[in-house]
Amino acid sequence: QVQLVESGGGLVQAGGSRRLSCAASGRTFESYDMGWFRQAPGKEREPVAIISSGVRRYPADSVKGRFTVSRDNAKNTVYLQMNSLKPEDTAVYYCAAGLGGGWSYWGQGTPVTVSS
Repeated sequence: QVQLVESGGGLVQAGGSRRLSCAASGRTFESYDMGWFRQAPGKEREPVAIISSGVRRYPADSVKGRFTVSRDNAKNTVYLQMNSLKPEDTAVYYCAAGLGGGWSYWGQGTPVTVSS
């Protein structure tokens, strides 16, 4: 069982930066793939960044070059550094943990609002 708690969301001006954190419980954190997803109002949840066995992927083209996912296994934490934020990045951001391509555990989400 893995419990995930996101933090770091809030209001930020366009062009600014924000770092989200996701703290995980459990003794096998390092074995899980970790992902960041987001859901904007009226839209479906979409994958933003995934880190798996040290490999980083950014399924959302709109964040490439601006967002960076990282993890600290010693702290059981995964991060999402978001730079050059745009109003269209406004969403609730969720972290998730899974194995083999499936996402079994989800956090409660942290909202990010980017003002223009």
